[in-house]
Amino acid sequence: MLGLMLGSLLVGSPPTLGGGSGLPRASSQESTSRTLTEQRPRQAEESVHLSARLVNVFFTVTTRRNALVTDLRREEVRVFENGREQEIFTFVRQTDLPLTIALLLDVSASQQATLPEAKAAAARFLRTLVRPGTDTVAIVTFRDEVQLLEDFTSTLSRLEAALNRVRVMLPTTQDPESRFGGTSLYDAIGLVARDLLAQRSGRRTILVITDGEDTTSVSHLSDAIAEAVRAEVTIYAIGIGDRSRFGLNVGVLRRLTEETGGRAYFPKNSADLERAFREIETELRSQYLLAYYPSDPTPEGRFREIQIRVPTRKGLRIRHRRGYIL
Repeated sequence: MLGLMLGSLLVGSPPTLGGGSGLPRASSQESTSRTLTEQRPRQAEESVHLSARLVNVFFTVTTRRNALVTDLRREEVRVFENGREQEIFTFVRQTDLPLTIALLLDVSASQQATLPEAKAAAARFLRTLVRPGTDTVAIVTFRDEVQLLEDFTSTLSRLEAALNRVRVMLPTTQDPESRFGGTSLYDAIGLVARDLLAQRSGRRTILVITDGEDTTSVSHLSDAIAEAVRAEVTIYAIGIGDRSRFGLNVGVLRRLTEETGGRAYFPKNSADLERAFREIETELRSQYLLAYYPSDPTPEGRFREIQIRVPTRKGLRIRHRRGYIL
């Protein structure tokens, strides 16, 4: 559904996810009406044969107490695709691979009380995480529409300026049939994964700050996850918002993150929020990379399940994307 929807945005005066002026890229001076797809034209589809495809899987290993395990050896790790063990081609601990992060901020009314603190914590996170000339971050906001505030850059001053422009956008209508002022979380995840991250190099990551509620998306949760899986994007989520008025959809955020190899955090105070950002930063610098050529070369275009096991150690938690689609 999402692909058809976005395709319709490329012809004429495009309708938008929120019924406004397209999927604009905003700046401090003005907003344009270009869609994310128009900003980065997609490359022509090419047929890819699984026999030539190297499957890369980033994964994180922790103990039951959530301590990172950083001393795994190649001979301890086994990988399975659809239940069949695969021969490992590459196994390394990745600490220096460039990070490519899309920071998504929910600017719907549910974030009015928490957004200022989240912005400040995000700015501190970026200052410690981003290595100039190596790591890149894009700033994206979403409500009923998705806006690209800052394209991928490692220039901290540009990222901080973009964060300073982030504001909660309150609804201006009480019409229950109107999409204006709603929250299109699933659309935002799908669009960013497909149109911003899919063609980027490095460790592709979405960090989304939201309460997990979706009220106006055209797509579904499963569509958003499928787009992230296709783009090999890992999703991390920080679940915050006005819980008393709008709630917090823990299940949605856990599903988004667990199925893509990330993790969801639900801070209850400022200290928890800072801790969540620190743990995400540490985890991104402490992942393993495993790669293999699938033993089944048939390009069937179906979902292939990935499992990683470490049978030599007990009580480990291994987080990675659940599979891939070709």
